[in-house]
Amino acid sequence: MGEPDLPLWELIQTSYVVTRGFADVFGAVGLTPIQFGVLASLADGDDLSQAELARVIMVRPQSLGEVALSLVGRGLVERDGPGGRGRRAALRITPAGRELLGRALPAVAAFNAPENIGLSEADAAELTRMLRAVRAALS
Repeated sequence: MGEPDLPLWELIQTSYVVTRGFADVFGAVGLTPIQFGVLASLADGDDLSQAELARVIMVRPQSLGEVALSLVGRGLVERDGPGGRGRRAALRITPAGRELLGRALPAVAAFNAPENIGLSEADAAELTRMLRAVRAALS
């Protein structure tokens, strides 16, 4: 009878392989996937609060707190204001953060290249479209 089509289970299984690959990509420049997500999200010039960043990169706000502290401590991100309970403190990327992100991006692009993931450009674009549709439906 064969294996049933379970696309979300396939997605989970694939995520394990992708996570290992990205750990190598980000590890080469001293980042984690969440740290990369923060830097990439801030790189467009918008200052975002921790809560806004958590929504954008799809992690719990509590998880982002420690990540933000580590990035601030490394000089990759800076806070706009003291923050604290009920007070918005935006985060912004620093020049050092932009430089590190710039070093990571070529490896991220190469890891995502259609020929490196066994797809044509059209299939990679379709996969991206479908994954975004699934994420939107389940969010």
